[in-house]
Amino acid sequence: MLAKAVPRPCSGAGRHGAPAARLWSVGVAGGPRRGGAGGRLVAADAGERMAGSEAVPVVAVAAGKQPVNGSAMADKFLTMCNTWCINIFVDVQSSKPTPPTWSLMEYEQQPGRKPCTDKNGLGIDKLVTSTVGKSTNVLWHDCPIGQFERQELLNQKGCVVWITGLSGSGKSTLACALSRELHSRGHLTYILDGDNLRHGLNRDLCFEAKDRAENIRRVGEVAKLFADAGLICIASLISPYRSERSACRKLLHNSTFIEVFLNVPLEVCEARDPKGLYKLARAGKIKGFTGIDDPYEAPSDCEIVIQCKAGDCATPKSMADQVVSYLEANEFLQE
Repeated sequence: MLAKAVPRPCSGAGRHGAPAARLWSVGVAGGPRRGGAGGRLVAADAGERMAGSEAVPVVAVAAGKQPVNGSAMADKFLTMCNTWCINIFVDVQSSKPTPPTWSLMEYEQQPGRKPCTDKNGLGIDKLVTSTVGKSTNVLWHDCPIGQFERQELLNQKGCVVWITGLSGSGKSTLACALSRELHSRGHLTYILDGDNLRHGLNRDLCFEAKDRAENIRRVGEVAKLFADAGLICIASLISPYRSERSACRKLLHNSTFIEVFLNVPLEVCEARDPKGLYKLARAGKIKGFTGIDDPYEAPSDCEIVIQCKAGDCATPKSMADQVVSYLEANEFLQE
């Protein structure tokens, strides 16, 4: 009989079967097996039984330490098992070992994973953590279901449509029109609107230069996650500085960042002034307002430019169709 430890919903070694594996030695409650070896750690499908095996609790073995008894070590081991998202069993049969369905003790080689053997020859693979920014001891964990599988499910390629332009240029209007058009064609989108995000995710940020940069960085990271999920993410923000838009572009792979510049003259935007902000900026009641006393750096190499002049502006539908045509031509949409 097998002892099952903490089943996880995402158990499995991968889409195409198990990787080559090296089993770890572990301690078991009541002491090590005869001959000095710990019980073999194997993995099998939930509910599977192996004849001749004895159910025992699992006690963890840390690299460089001998098998010991105790709930603290067991808890540590189960925590490690949780990290790998697999169903863990212990087979303490001392004679004929039964091969497991699969084992993930020596798992697929990924960035940040470095196999090593401790002094006692237990052959334990250490998880190598890293420091990212101010975050220490972090580890990237991959799941067998990735962007490719999600895109197949959705019949589309994940990407970020980043709409930039002055306040009042029509960014939110275009974002909604584009989302509506894609939705009508059966495609899944999500809009990241600059003002909407300041109601929650970015509510702690003001409009000073440092906070504006952080605002764009956060939106870029969230947009990247949506694209990885297979969605067409539509980000609608002034995002006035080229360097910050470029940093967001670098977060994504293979031309999946599509920059759309709403090239609307300042006088047209100021005449519209849908939120009354230009009037407040001209009166000196708002400082650092883009286009008035803070610069807007127009894109120099964007994928789409939508031109608008006084008395000659395209309808939201026609602007959305222009973006959809680009997505179709570059195979982001699969009908």
